[in-house]
Amino acid sequence: MKRLFLLVLFSSTVAFSAEKPNVVFFLIDDLGYMDLSCYGSTFYETPNIDTLAKSGARFTQAYAACPVCSPTRASILTGKYPARMDTTDWFGAGQPEEWRRDTKMLPAAYVEDMPLEEVTLAETLKGAGYTTFFAGKWHLGREGFHPEDQGFDINKGGHHKGSPPGGYFSPYDNPKLDDGRDNEHLPTRLANETSQFIREQNDKPFFAMLSFYSVHTPLQSRNDLKNKYEKKTAALPDVGPIWGKEGARKERLVQNHAVYAGMVEAMDAAVGTVLQTLEDSGMSDNTIVIFTSDNGGLSTSEGHPTSNVPLRAGKGWLYEGGIREPTMIRWPGKVAPNTIIDSPAISTDFYPTILEMTNTSLVSEQHLDGISLVPQLLGAGSKEDRALYWHYPHYGNQGGSPSAAIREGPFKLIEFYEDDRIELYDLDADVEEGKNITEEQPWLARDLLKKLHAWQKDVDAKFATAKE
Repeated sequence: MKRLFLLVLFSSTVAFSAEKPNVVFFLIDDLGYMDLSCYGSTFYETPNIDTLAKSGARFTQAYAACPVCSPTRASILTGKYPARMDTTDWFGAGQPEEWRRDTKMLPAAYVEDMPLEEVTLAETLKGAGYTTFFAGKWHLGREGFHPEDQGFDINKGGHHKGSPPGGYFSPYDNPKLDDGRDNEHLPTRLANETSQFIREQNDKPFFAMLSFYSVHTPLQSRNDLKNKYEKKTAALPDVGPIWGKEGARKERLVQNHAVYAGMVEAMDAAVGTVLQTLEDSGMSDNTIVIFTSDNGGLSTSEGHPTSNVPLRAGKGWLYEGGIREPTMIRWPGKVAPNTIIDSPAISTDFYPTILEMTNTSLVSEQHLDGISLVPQLLGAGSKEDRALYWHYPHYGNQGGSPSAAIREGPFKLIEFYEDDRIELYDLDADVEEGKNITEEQPWLARDLLKKLHAWQKDVDAKFATAKE
């Protein structure tokens, strides 16, 4: 009843407008900042996404709100930092009372379902007259918290699991997605479902969210693409060491994993299918297209399939490799092609940005931790100077430990809780995060740490605790 009341109340106050562009939102799973040709990869081939990047704005300093998936996904749909909602780890990671790992600390307790009390982006757009569609990975809650419970009219494949239960080929073993023909490829299927939905829309505006399971494990590729990249790998010149270390973990330093490359190309082809559908249906000029990832590339665990170099570490870490994301926005008639935006942005910003772009009233009491990126998109700069925050009081499967971070201007501070270690980096001069300047600028470190602690208090952040 509370959810219904909130939605009815909001719907009655929406400012409707005749100008309601459609929105297609591509959310990729585990795609690293360096995993696209347009972001510097010389091994993976992503022609469709590269074309998308050229047709609008490409962000060079866009971030996920967390180094793992569920928290970032919740931040996109609620406009709130994970720490504010206690959705700080991937859903299903295990609560402190279930913790069996040999670690120095117990991770914080966290909420394992995106709260129904949150008025999601989908609900807000639905209240503004949009038809809402979801396809792919959800991983934001159990039964009763699925896409259809959080504002989406149609759900193709979204349930509680974070990886495709049957793998990337049919039969899928997915309760929300019927099996296709034997060996049907999941990225293709999700693109086709999204394309079919788009073709069925007429005069009513739509919000379609294609949330790929790709390129998350299991590492599975079509054989033709695997063979293609095996040949490409064999022809690579000697570029130095393939492996390094991050903490105690082995870290991939070179992109040369044939199966992963095939997964990236298949995802790119699926994006291309949807973009072509927009063109063929005559909807492209009236459709906003957004593309981003939920966390950094997987470089320190679970097959170590990609490299984020020059960024440090990857998924599960608060270094840049774990949270900096490839992000682009195409807004026909508004954003000039080949626009580059260097100012920082974060995943909580999508909610108010989409509302402003669709002429839908902002809901500032909901998307508390995001700002609209429209000024940046239109070349006017940011509305405000601000700090960005991360709070991850958990142990990542990829080697990360309980930590928190703040970025203000070019400076980023990370606090590690196991040993009370502070690291401070100037990202303009040192994007690799190789030189800790805490001792050189102790006053700056103290100031940023104070701001981080004040923010944690404001959002009532929960912390890992020392084991007894």
